[in-house]
Amino acid sequence: MTPEPEEWLILGVTADGRPFRPSDWPERLCGALARYEDGRLSYSQHARPVSRQGRSGVVVEAVLKEIDPEGFDFVMGFARDNSLEVIPGRERIRVIVDVAGAA
Repeated sequence: MTPEPEEWLILGVTADGRPFRPSDWPERLCGALARYEDGRLSYSQHARPVSRQGRSGVVVEAVLKEIDPEGFDFVMGFARDNSLEVIPGRERIRVIVDVAGAA
């Protein structure tokens, strides 16, 4: 069994400790993955703005990498390009099943 992050937390703090601007960056970033449903904008359930540790941020679920690789790369690339702090969130235990040996 291998622990892996279930989600990533991108915090609005740069590598040199300064707050990232503009202050609505989480909403803007999540808006790139949002879609219109019933006439209103809905954030993806896999990338959403949050406030953690007194700072604004974005939670990105690891499953986004599987269901929307381009969206995942865009969000994580944004964090990397802007030197934002990215930390692992919740972890889960990944059970590896040997399907070849299953009958």
